[in-house]
Amino acid sequence: MNPQSFDQFTSRIAGEVIVPGSQAYDHVRTIFNQGGKMMISKLCILLGVASGIIMLLAACSTVAPSDIATSNTVHMNGSNFVQSSITIKKGESVTLVADTLTPHIIANGTWENGSPKRAKEPGAPEVTNVQVNGNSSQSIGPFTTAGTFKLYCTIHAGMDLTVQVV
Repeated sequence: MNPQSFDQFTSRIAGEVIVPGSQAYDHVRTIFNQGGKMMISKLCILLGVASGIIMLLAACSTVAPSDIATSNTVHMNGSNFVQSSITIKKGESVTLVADTLTPHIIANGTWENGSPKRAKEPGAPEVTNVQVNGNSSQSIGPFTTAGTFKLYCTIHAGMDLTVQVV
């Protein structure tokens, strides 16, 4: 820091009480200069640590680039699909995401009057006991035929998903 800016700083902070050339002035200037060097040193360390954390988080990311680009994602809470239906294009897949620690087992079919009803639907991918563990995801498909298809969780009564393929 140049002497003129330091003088302006001490004038503003000390309200002209510290006179240039005085012992108090020299003492404040020494503390100020040391603090400035220490501040720069601390900022460099903080920047290095922050950069390391960011790189670590980026390297440990569990989101695949294909998951980011797709809108064919259906989230699941503890006992339901967050949305009960999804519309996709022919040839696409659906990604099921478990947002809680609760596991799900997915199959073709639906719940009817509180009872599971497995179904083999022509044109639908065969989905037999696909396990989606808690806080994970699983892809179902591709759906290669246009139509309406049903999926359900064999563990949670009433947990049904309709997949409309256009």
